[in-house]
Parts: sequence; C-alpha cells; structure tokens
Amino acid sequence: SGFEVTTHGGRQSAGMDALAWVEKACALGVGEILLNSMDADGTRAGYDIGMITAVRAVSKVPLIASGGAGSLEDFSAALDAGADALLAASVFHFGIHRIGDVKSYLGKHNYPVRTMATR
Repeated sequence: SGFEVTTHGGRQSAGMDALAWVEKACALGVGEILLNSMDADGTRAGYDIGMITAVRAVSKVPLIASGGAGSLEDFSAALDAGADALLAASVFHFGIHRIGDVKSYLGKHNYPVRTMATR
C-alpha cells in the first residue's frame, strides 16, 4: 500500500504494511484506530489525507487521525477523508489555534462537535 507500520517514534520499521495491519486488527476485534502519520507529525502541513482515505477504505471502526494539523481547513479535510475524530497538539501548544476556535470552525461548517462541559 505504500504505508508501513513503524515503532520507536517512526525510526524503526515493524516490517508490516499498514493497511494489512489495520485489516488484521479489525479482524481481531479492535475498537478504534489511532492513525498517526509520522511524516506529517509536527509539520503543521496538513493531515496525511491519502493515508486516512486508504485506512477508511479497509476499516469501518472509529478512526482517529493524528499528525499534521496546521490550518483550520486541515481539520475539516481530515474529517472529509474519513476520520471520525482528530488529534492535534503543536497547533495548541504553540498558540496557533485554540481548541474553541477549531470547534467553532467545524461547527459553523456543519461537522459534529462535542461541546465542552461548563462548571
């Protein structure tokens, strides 16, 4: 498939095709998949849309996309590609976006957004 499973922060190949591993995990009863693109992680250049689309094509379990969020449009693109949920870090850690801004953007574009509890 061109996507491979890696370990040790992406530094070592596990010798497995990522899509074959997803199919095997689903056959074994996995409840969800946390999909991280090591190539996109931390780049803020966008999620790996090709990888999200490929994994969605072989799996129906909830898919959490990780790695690459930069612009607000990156979040909607990942959802459009088949992600059910999104993980992002550096855009929040470095103050590029606030969580509320992302939720507001997605909500205004008709994506389902979990509201934050108030105290």
